[in-house]
Amino acid sequence: MSAHERFVDGSAQGGASAVGAASGGVAAGAAAGAPAGGAAAPARTKRWLVALDVDGTTMREDGVITDTVINAVRDAEAAGHEVMLSTGRSEGMTIPLLERLGLRSKYVVCANGALTLARQDDGSYRRVHVERFDPTEVLQVIHGALANAAFGVEDETGHFLLSGNFPDDTMTVAGEHVPFEQLLGTEATRVVVISPGHDTEDFLQVVERMGLQKVSYSVGWTSWLDIAPEGVTKATAMERVREWLDIPRSRVMAAGDGRNDIDMLRWASTSGRGVVMGQAPDDVVDAGNELTGGVTDDGLAAALDTLPR
Repeated sequence: MSAHERFVDGSAQGGASAVGAASGGVAAGAAAGAPAGGAAAPARTKRWLVALDVDGTTMREDGVITDTVINAVRDAEAAGHEVMLSTGRSEGMTIPLLERLGLRSKYVVCANGALTLARQDDGSYRRVHVERFDPTEVLQVIHGALANAAFGVEDETGHFLLSGNFPDDTMTVAGEHVPFEQLLGTEATRVVVISPGHDTEDFLQVVERMGLQKVSYSVGWTSWLDIAPEGVTKATAMERVREWLDIPRSRVMAAGDGRNDIDMLRWASTSGRGVVMGQAPDDVVDAGNELTGGVTDDGLAAALDTLPR
């Protein structure tokens, strides 16, 4: 964080306000021509657009979302704010979380920004913006550099084609295991690469040496690489949603903890609030302008509780 950093517990550095005052004009309804809309926020508060990462932010590593966080999310939405999820997860792994959280979000961002969903009148969600790319070149480059890596290609429906040994988790257990060559030439929204022989910093160096200029990528807590279409991040998707909803940049808040959140945190910090979870690595902390408690301390709830009521 820079000199204007602030902390949601009320302390501050660099002369900034402790929690960041809400600013901007009156709240507005959804922009004309947007794929989905809704009623304007209650007159008692100016509406904020609030983008929440899931893993490590809203949800703990063990899959628990605490009652404290659930209540804070619901209270923020009840106050008139547009609270939504912005995650690397697929559509199928994200939509059930809305019910757990009690959210009726107008939009949801999945696959690190490659997929944006809009809520329909019946409560279901449809895809309103999809970014795809041919991963052939990047897969061939990485395959040549990382002999023992495992590869996964995700399409817009959340279906995975897998090559190599992936851990059995909810994201990949239902995937289709195929030879590496069958991954080439597919229409992908995301590529996942796992390299068990590298720790995170080693993996970062390997990826940098590959010079992946035609895609956007981020490396997670372990040797896990997410690759998206060129120029596509959570930030690009959130800016599109912000325009659809006609909410000022000064009233955006994003919360995250991982390297795939860096662009979104920078986007929010420019004029609004980029809230970084307490357990985040230094480069993620540097991308935001607020620091809250860790996910095990319900840091997200503390940040949400500072929104205008």
